Amino acid sequence: MHEEFPTDSPAVVTCGLPYANGDLHVGHLRTYVSGDAYSRALDRIGQSVAFVCGSDMHGTPIAVNAAEAGVDPETFALEYHEQYESTFPEFNVEFDNYGHTHDETNTEMTQSFVRSWIDGDHVFEKEIEVAWDAETDQPLPDRFVEGTCPYCGELARGDECDEGCQRHLEPGEIEEPVSTITGNPAEYRTRPHKFLRLSDFQEYLQGFIDRLEGTDNARNQPREWIEGELQDLCITRGMDWGIDFPGEGEEDLVLYVWVDAPIEYVSSTKQYTERVGADEFDWEAVWKNHGTDTEPDGGEIVHVIGHDIIQHHTVFWPAMLRGAEFNEPRAVMACGFVNLAGKAFSTSRNRAVWADDYVESGFHPDLYRYHIVTGSEFTADVDFSWDGLQERVNNELVGTLGNFLYRSLLFAERNYDGTPDAEVSEEVETRIEEAIEEFREAVNDYRVRGLGRVPVELAKFGNEYIQRHEPWKLTDNEPETAAQVIRDCVQLSKAIAVLMEPVLPEKADALWAQLGEDGRVADVEVEAALSSPPAAFDAPEELFEKIEDDRVEELNEQLEARVEAATADEEAEGDDSNAGDEAADVTDLDPIADDRVSFETFSELDLRVGEIVSAEPIEGADKLAKLEVDIGLETRQIVAGIKQLHDLDELPGTRIVVVANLEKGELFGVESDGMLLAAGEEADLLTTHGDAVPGTKVR
Repeated sequence: MHEEFPTDSPAVVTCGLPYANGDLHVGHLRTYVSGDAYSRALDRIGQSVAFVCGSDMHGTPIAVNAAEAGVDPETFALEYHEQYESTFPEFNVEFDNYGHTHDETNTEMTQSFVRSWIDGDHVFEKEIEVAWDAETDQPLPDRFVEGTCPYCGELARGDECDEGCQRHLEPGEIEEPVSTITGNPAEYRTRPHKFLRLSDFQEYLQGFIDRLEGTDNARNQPREWIEGELQDLCITRGMDWGIDFPGEGEEDLVLYVWVDAPIEYVSSTKQYTERVGADEFDWEAVWKNHGTDTEPDGGEIVHVIGHDIIQHHTVFWPAMLRGAEFNEPRAVMACGFVNLAGKAFSTSRNRAVWADDYVESGFHPDLYRYHIVTGSEFTADVDFSWDGLQERVNNELVGTLGNFLYRSLLFAERNYDGTPDAEVSEEVETRIEEAIEEFREAVNDYRVRGLGRVPVELAKFGNEYIQRHEPWKLTDNEPETAAQVIRDCVQLSKAIAVLMEPVLPEKADALWAQLGEDGRVADVEVEAALSSPPAAFDAPEELFEKIEDDRVEELNEQLEARVEAATADEEAEGDDSNAGDEAADVTDLDPIADDRVSFETFSELDLRVGEIVSAEPIEGADKLAKLEVDIGLETRQIVAGIKQLHDLDELPGTRIVVVANLEKGELFGVESDGMLLAAGEEADLLTTHGDAVPGTKVR
């Protein structure tokens, strides 16, 4: 077991590297804001910590898109890298070091890792099948092949089943492969590649996953791979853009992007040490100060990622670290998706709120930070909309937090020129101590949402406290009591400034200045929440302003117009390719199967009307929801892939059609006893026109 934070060992917090191939939108920013908030919170409780990241510069999509743009891949990727460097500060995301995977530090570090694997006899060569477009006579890297996942049957890319079971796929595993460049069937040709023998680390990984801290999805999802038969990882690709494989006679091979990308975590930490000096922060103390398997003694490594890359960080990455004799992660925190107004982002249809959109809206960056951090539990999907932002800002930041701070400090300044000369009451001191403990617990439980809730709950207590005592009625007849109440409120305000800093850093600094405090609130630890505020301070200004309805309407109209324009462009392209064909839309439909089934075969299906009793998401699964369905004679538990396509809270009471005599199955460890029927990619639920009662047979 790990010691609770803070520990004597240094810590590193990282976020999954943004891929230098496109603009950032507010969905991408969730992990970076959360990682920044968690890093700041560690610092507040006295933990030595560095927050590092970098841009992921390699891989096939960058090479192809660079060629289309008429520039070399490095120039192409560096442009996005520089864009990201300037975007993160606009959301108050402050990395201690932000590098990229193509720099000299990471090139040397990556090749050093690989040499260690070779020296440890963990790398071997094997002939594998490589996808090829025979008609154009060109190789097809992973992301330019689509087909059927051999494990779950869903549409998959060449290296990952991103639409289904989320498995990593090795070259050649995908079934019915097709070139996404030309639409031609892909064939496979053999050539030698290098592999990291993951089976060497299987026993180690089984122990590691039991030691791992973080979110439940990051600990539970990898067990299927770790406890099953581990597939060895192909670590090379046949292309020009990337870090060269460090071996003689292998000049035509570069390392797979998922080799050099996580190693950037180490490289970026090393660059930070080179800048500030080992006395301030020693990268080797984090990554190379070894303990034992059961009692890790190295630094405290925390990865904050999207849950689509859990396998990479809990299977591949710890094996890579182990093979190079580096320390393992202490924790992996994996967040859910960010949806837009209840639906998934669609960058192809410009249905997204881009980072630039938010900046140009004029809203303060801390408003987004609060909304995205507190909108849901970290592992659950969170919804972003301008309406949702308005509601949370107006109700919680303006109505609760800002209201308490402004009324308290204004009353204090007008009546006492600052902090009244009185002692903090036992009730308020106890409540602040509880808030500090809640803050520490949120850090050690890896609950970023909890960090955002602590100061708001403290302000809620403050509003109730000031309303209960009504100091404005006491100033004439009971001046000592009035001074006592306001002294408490000023102390609560200072505590809120300290505790809100991780999620609302700029607003916390502004509050700190209003209290007349010196320096930055980021320079103090949580215990400062109980130290006396300055005796004098000036009249405060309101920290938060309401977001008005007309501004939200304007932003919604801009988004809708952009989506409509992008959709119209897409449809126009389709019209051009099917000019004069009134039935062009049918080309999007699957062909009708040639093989017919007999009536007797169809009659074996027991189709029943069901009514959804409850619906809830399955943690760790992108698409799956668990439904309780009343089918008349009994209530069944059914797992369905509708999580991202329906508002689960609105489903209870919905009539559906269920295949009642399907064999029981298990998805993500949850039993499914039946199947609901739905149409199309949007999972349009099949229901009845009338009021057929649950259990009625469908004939």
